[in-house]
Amino acid sequence: MKQKQKKMEEIGIRELKARASDVVRAVKEQRARYLVTQRGKPVAVIIPMEAVLPEKQDDAPWERLMEIRKKLGKGKKNKRNSIDILSEMRR
Repeated sequence: MKQKQKKMEEIGIRELKARASDVVRAVKEQRARYLVTQRGKPVAVIIPMEAVLPEKQDDAPWERLMEIRKKLGKGKKNKRNSIDILSEMRR
């Protein structure tokens, strides 16, 4: 069941500056939400971190790279690793 979200409290930027600690504490402990205004116009929102949607990570390129790595490594019978080969090339 979804929790009903509290109404977002409006706070002016000057008041926020004066009460920053109290506002952050309320957001953290009471899950309060604030709409920050500057000269009466909304400019920002302060919400709890849990309310922020996680960014979607696209692992497809990494998985494709690992597939290519496996294909390139097949049939290689070299006992030296890449560090040894690079060290030899630098001499």
